[in-house]
Amino acid sequence: MKRGTVIRIAWTLALGGSAALCAAQAAKTQTFTGYISDSKCGAMHMDNGVGCVRKCIENGNHPVLVDGHKRIWSIENPDSIKDDYGYNVKLDVTVNAKRKSIYINKATKTGGVMGGMKDGMNMKM
Repeated sequence: MKRGTVIRIAWTLALGGSAALCAAQAAKTQTFTGYISDSKCGAMHMDNGVGCVRKCIENGNHPVLVDGHKRIWSIENPDSIKDDYGYNVKLDVTVNAKRKSIYINKATKTGGVMGGMKDGMNMKM
């Protein structure tokens, strides 16, 4: 290999590594509150919301977070909240804004279900 080619490859790798490091440093932990729902119904549950969430997830839909602004966040590590389906939670997360998803670092139930009402439509967070 020519020396010029080796130098270009080295610079490319160095710049790529720097970009990855900057991106990793930009991802900060945030705290979200809301409730765990499913990807089929999101914030639109009727009557028995908790039962609906569990049934939808059992049928292959993915758990999601409905935050205090009723935004729906895909959960990258759903096993971290498998005991929290339908419950109000406080989550320490790392946000992937590009994918509109979150990685849950820590989950804490905050009491109550689906934002405080059976159908989850009256959330005060």
